[in-house]
Amino acid sequence: MLVKLENITYGYESEKAIEGINLEIVKGDFIGMIGPNGGGKSTLIKLIMGLIEPWTGRILYGKNELGEKINIGYLPQYHEFDHKYPISIKEVILSGLVNKSSMITRFTNKDRRRADKVLNLLGLQNIGNKSIGDLSGGQMQRAFLGRAIISNPDLLILDEPVTYVDSKFELELYELLEDVNKNTAILLVSHDLGQITSSVKTIACVNRHLHYHPTNKITDKMLTTYNCPVELITHGKVPHRVLKNH
Repeated sequence: MLVKLENITYGYESEKAIEGINLEIVKGDFIGMIGPNGGGKSTLIKLIMGLIEPWTGRILYGKNELGEKINIGYLPQYHEFDHKYPISIKEVILSGLVNKSSMITRFTNKDRRRADKVLNLLGLQNIGNKSIGDLSGGQMQRAFLGRAIISNPDLLILDEPVTYVDSKFELELYELLEDVNKNTAILLVSHDLGQITSSVKTIACVNRHLHYHPTNKITDKMLTTYNCPVELITHGKVPHRVLKNH
């Protein structure tokens, strides 16, 4: 077990956003979390990351029975920054190693070698010194993904990671995530089922409540039954999955 949510309820003011949520994330997981806007996906992310406390229920963390602390990497949906800020791709990736409890961080040669490995993994090795403000949307998303994974997290959370990027990068991103998933559990949040089902292993439908499917095969009938109104592309009566070389 890495994270376990037990009967979680949370809301804003007196209105419940999510209710009775149960979910367990273990090593090797690649969970696709889908649901409509306003269904509670973002709230659930904040709870898992410990940014807010549940009204009811509890969240347990631990790599083992001793409850050893886990490391969570996060790739947010949007990145707001000054495009004129003089920082390179490599420096953005290294910033994922910044010690939040210290005002000053000195990167070691080992840290820089680790950053070089991440640059190679992401296909950015030839432009590591390029200014972040000069990047395309896909390159920028790669850089921030590198920032999220350089610390070798036990769990990587991605919130709508392909928003505002082209289809070529979208395919490349999912191929990269399959590599990352060899050593890191992944929770990928999206409103688009067809976008993720070729890569994820399981599906969690979130619309105030959570319904977990231990497979990436899901039909529109299931979505209707579980009140999870997201778009599912179909060819006749056969559910269509996004596949490589399709």
